[in-house]
Amino acid sequence: MAQSRLEQRIRAANAAGRKALIPFLPGGYPERGRFWNEITALDEAGADIIEIGVPFSDPVADGPVVEEASLACIESGVCLEWILRELMTRRSRIRAEIVLMGYMNPFYQYGLQRFAADAAEAGVAGIIIPDVPLEEASEFRTELDKVDIALIPLIGLNTPRERMEQYAAVSSGFVYLVSVLGITGARDSLPEKVRGKLAEAREAFDLPLALGFGIKTPAQLEPFAEHLDAVVFGSALIQHIREGKDAADFMQRWR
Repeated sequence: MAQSRLEQRIRAANAAGRKALIPFLPGGYPERGRFWNEITALDEAGADIIEIGVPFSDPVADGPVVEEASLACIESGVCLEWILRELMTRRSRIRAEIVLMGYMNPFYQYGLQRFAADAAEAGVAGIIIPDVPLEEASEFRTELDKVDIALIPLIGLNTPRERMEQYAAVSSGFVYLVSVLGITGARDSLPEKVRGKLAEAREAFDLPLALGFGIKTPAQLEPFAEHLDAVVFGSALIQHIREGKDAADFMQRWR
C-alpha cells in the first residue's frame, strides 16, 4: 500500500533526525478571527501536521482545558461547516497536513458522503473520531477511503495486541497512542507502561507512532524517544495561548 500524506510527512521529519510535531487547537480558539492567525503561526513555526478539533458539547476524551475551550468555540458559533468552509479558502497557504479530531455526531449530522467530499476539497488528510470503535467504523472508512483521507486509530495503554492487529489491518496515516488511562490534560510525568505499549504497537503496526495526551514538555518524551515518531500536544498549547502568549513561542521549545 502506498504511503499516505500523513505517513510521508512523519517519515520525512524522522529522516531529518527529529520527531514530527502535531499541535492541536479546537476550531475557532481562542476566537474565530485569531484562530487562523494561530494556525498560520503553528505552520510557520514548523508544525508537520496540525490537528483541528471539531467542538462538541458532550466529549468523552477531552479534559477540562480542551472541554472549556471547545465550549467557548461552540458559543461563538463554530461548527464543522464553518471549519471546512474557512479551510477551503486558506488551505493552499498552509504547508502542514491537516487532521480533524471530533466526535461522531457532528459528522453524522453533516452527512458522511457530504463530509468526505468537503473535507477532501478542504485538503484534510486524516480524521480522528474517539467515540467510533473499530466495529462501527466501516461506514466512515468506506466514505473516507474514496477520497484518500485516513481514519486514524486511537490505541490506549489497555489495548491488547490482538486488538492492535485488528486495527492494523484497516488503518492508515499514523497510530495515535494515548499515553494515559483517562482524559486529555497536561501531566508532569507519563506512566512507565507507555514504553512497553509503544514497543508492542511498533510490532503490530507498519505505521508511524504518535504519542498524545498529557504531554507538555520535550523532557517527558526522553524515556520513550526511541519508540515514537511523532508527538501530539493540545492542553499545554491551549494554556499557553490562554496566558496571552502565541503559538509560535510555544513551538520553539519543541524545535
